Amino acid sequence: METFDVIVIGVGSMGAAAARELAGRGARVLGLEIFQPGHDQGSAHGGTRITRQSYLEDPAYVPLLFSAYDGFRELEKETGRDLMRLCGGIYIGHPESQTFAGSLAAAKLHGLDHEVLTASQIRERFPTMDPHDDALGLFEQNAGYVRPEETVVANVESASARGADLRFGQRVRGWSAAAGGGVEVTTDVGTYGADRLVIAPGAWAPELLGDLHLPLSIERMVFHWFAPDFDAVPYDAWREENHPVYVEQTYENHQIYGFPMTDGPEGGFKLGFFRVGTPTTADTIDREVADWENERMQARAQELFPHLSGETVMAKTCLYSVTPDKHFVIGQHPEHDQVSIACGFSGHGFKFVPVVGQILADLALDGSTEHPIGLFDPMRPALQQSLQPG
Repeated sequence: METFDVIVIGVGSMGAAAARELAGRGARVLGLEIFQPGHDQGSAHGGTRITRQSYLEDPAYVPLLFSAYDGFRELEKETGRDLMRLCGGIYIGHPESQTFAGSLAAAKLHGLDHEVLTASQIRERFPTMDPHDDALGLFEQNAGYVRPEETVVANVESASARGADLRFGQRVRGWSAAAGGGVEVTTDVGTYGADRLVIAPGAWAPELLGDLHLPLSIERMVFHWFAPDFDAVPYDAWREENHPVYVEQTYENHQIYGFPMTDGPEGGFKLGFFRVGTPTTADTIDREVADWENERMQARAQELFPHLSGETVMAKTCLYSVTPDKHFVIGQHPEHDQVSIACGFSGHGFKFVPVVGQILADLALDGSTEHPIGLFDPMRPALQQSLQPG
């Protein structure tokens, strides 16, 4: 049986970053992944993912974002790949909404540069948008998007260059941890041993972490690209040079998020519902997008973008792994100190990829991390009701 210092299950967004960090610290690393780098079967595809620092979910995320931004720039420099672009971001809602008020609270607490814009100021600055008269927007320049497929490939390249042994096309069938230390992992190819194990399974968490009974909802999500009416609002206004990423929820409408046009005038304007998903499993997800789904999305989109009236350019599905409190699950396995886990990223995890890689390497090699991860404790009360080890 081949043996290593650390085995990483799942060489996707978080696992590839962890493999890179571990190999960079001198560990003998084996990474196991069923798909090829940059695949479109999980959550890390679709060309763009938002990155932002005025974090509406909880101000506790902001220090991690500082580290993540540094990590993206370091990975860009190392690999020569274009991974992160900062075109600005705006978070729009009625004054008491989490989208606006949560972003404002994070910006104030951490001293982030920001502007508060009224609805009329939003219309003037961004002519694609027509928000509700009562809406306010928090604008931050230090926001934008990252390229998910490029990031995964960059981490794979870097991990391999640092000496990690990454093996694709192998499905993990199970793992075990010995009481005295050490782990074994079995795939459809063979069995491997290691001192430590990192599990970053994405939407396959229910299968690979079934012993924890994590209360995860695996959800099918759809994102869409629509053609704007360039006669009403010229293409230049939709481009990333002039248009921010955005999140919007005003009163009772469903929260949406999206991007400027990043792939030319024929590429479409991408957006989606944030958490309007359908329960599924990673292996049974319906990849077809129905006409009614495009029509529902476009109707909602036009509440903010009235000139997003052209045809559907494209639509794709992805997978969210959602926790009850929408916070991540990162930490050591409650029964096996030699096993570290990262899952439940609830649709907002990709912007943290570099720092999650650092955290997982810390936990695997040192048993602790200096990064603030208390919010993500696998044994926190929000998960306890359903999380019963063994």
